[in-house]
Amino acid sequence: MNQIPNFLIERVRLTPNRIAISTDEEEVTFHELNEKVIKLAGRLHNCGVEKGQHVAILMKNSIEFIVTVYALHYIGAISILLNIRLSDEEINYQLLNSDTNFLIVDKQPNLKVTNELKVLEINKLHSNEYKEFNIQETFESTDIATMMYTSGTTGSPKAVLQTYSNHWNSAIASVLNLGLDQQDVWLVCLPMFHVGGLSTVYKSAIYGMKIVLTDKTDAKTILRSIKKHQITILSVVTKVLNDLISITEETNELSKIRAALLGGGPAPLPLLQKAQLLNVPVYQTYGMTETCSQIATLSPEFMLSKIGSAGKALFGCSLEIRDNQTKCLPGVVGEIVVKGPNVSKGYYKIEHESDSTGYFYTGDLGYVDEDDFLFVVDRRSDLIISGGENIYPAEIESVLLSHPAIKEAGVTGKKDNTWGKVPIAFVVAESNNPPSPIELIEFCKGKIAGYKIPKEIRYVQSLPRNATNKLVRRELLKLL
Repeated sequence: MNQIPNFLIERVRLTPNRIAISTDEEEVTFHELNEKVIKLAGRLHNCGVEKGQHVAILMKNSIEFIVTVYALHYIGAISILLNIRLSDEEINYQLLNSDTNFLIVDKQPNLKVTNELKVLEINKLHSNEYKEFNIQETFESTDIATMMYTSGTTGSPKAVLQTYSNHWNSAIASVLNLGLDQQDVWLVCLPMFHVGGLSTVYKSAIYGMKIVLTDKTDAKTILRSIKKHQITILSVVTKVLNDLISITEETNELSKIRAALLGGGPAPLPLLQKAQLLNVPVYQTYGMTETCSQIATLSPEFMLSKIGSAGKALFGCSLEIRDNQTKCLPGVVGEIVVKGPNVSKGYYKIEHESDSTGYFYTGDLGYVDEDDFLFVVDRRSDLIISGGENIYPAEIESVLLSHPAIKEAGVTGKKDNTWGKVPIAFVVAESNNPPSPIELIEFCKGKIAGYKIPKEIRYVQSLPRNATNKLVRRELLKLL
């Protein structure tokens, strides 16, 4: 497919009066959503936004967020989705690195930006005049729709290039796995600046399915939404699902859930057993920003027979385990490589990282069993997943090393009952009179997001290193 239809325009043509989005305050049909999008796109165009420009979005989950994303698609601009939890320093890096022309916010930030960048506050745009523009009714399959930053293993965030074809094929592969029911309602509690949340927005238009937005991810809020909006599908992390099942064990309040997609690592057996007793089908998934959401999913009939597995590659996708570019035998751990029409073409300003056969090297370690089910051993080897957020140790280490009193730094994840894992740091001082751990934690504030700041910092004499003097992070916990 060389041409990709404009998802929302096509949906309005087919079923204009279906509910597109619900919140606790309002509902909008696809027709009403389209009207909002056209008005905002005309006002953005009047501000100077044009086809091909890079426009960053710094907004929390809301109908306005969705309208903004689609308005940029209608113009043909490229959306850069920014994580609202990042520090000003991190956001400024991404704005500069992505060559952003405009920044759209839901409220005026205290953020100091360069003079060349124009900041547009969404609530003030309604008073702007409308300027005619050419609506992009179709896109070339290779056109870039969105860019999302993912932390690199070197500590420098990279902008993943996501095409319209990537998003389209991600939605198609998902529905071929999950199926589609006319009564389906998908709860969006994941942030839409992450691909897990945004991909559901596109699925809504492509499937003709209502989505429900909530800006809170606690179990009680989600349960209220499930009951009020008759939710049938939700995407959550392990902690949230565990909390949700714990408060509904004596009820049938989850009886309408036909699919609970679970990301962020394998689910513990007790959770799966509880879910089975409540007849809640759990779909364990494996995916990343580079694959525009899922690339592999475990069907619920294998939930207990393949505990810990992320399942098989989705329809039209494929994965292998390789060691030095050689395919591994079942049970042998190696790097997970993936291929499919939903896999990104690469990163902005960085050379494409797929090989000559089209496989993308994820940096994650895993193995497949005799039945071809994937088991993820480590997420990008040193990645810390804390409450569903990805944290790369190298990023924290670079901040600690910027302190003049710190000679070496190593960061790893420590198990935590609430968040799954939290980052802790081990540092080597330059002198005999170093700053206290509390002072170092204060030093990190404002430089990185709050969830990335180490929960504990320990001084040590030396860090574990291999023969080539490379830090061996998996050995750090032994220092405790």
